[in-house]
Amino acid sequence: MAQDEELNRYMALAEYYKEQLSQLDMQLSYLQQAINEYTKSKMTIKNISEKGKDSEVLIPIGGASYINAKVNDPKKILFDIGSGYIVEKGSEDATKKIDDRIEELEKNMKKLGEMRQQTQNQAEEVYQKAQELYEQQNG
Repeated sequence: MAQDEELNRYMALAEYYKEQLSQLDMQLSYLQQAINEYTKSKMTIKNISEKGKDSEVLIPIGGASYINAKVNDPKKILFDIGSGYIVEKGSEDATKKIDDRIEELEKNMKKLGEMRQQTQNQAEEVYQKAQELYEQQNG
């Protein structure tokens, strides 16, 4: 009966690792989405900054929707600094801040990727031990 208990323990552990991998994948996906959003923001800032004053542009508002707008000052960007506070920044400064945020997100993605790999390795060891126990019992 000890082998049954050990097999059950390995199966529970395997399920735990499966859930952990799923959570890590979800977090990696969220980080990638944030990077994509910041990249879109950079492109929008660049495109608007290249336009002259009083030029008309299409501004993405989400959900594959846009609004036609007139740019009063393409060099001034309203930038969220957190906790609901927004400051005015020049387009170059705003782009630099976005680059900093992207860099931080990429660092977090790298750390999560390493955690995911370690978890995957541990899960494979558990799966292998569970398979060996199963074969011993039924082989």
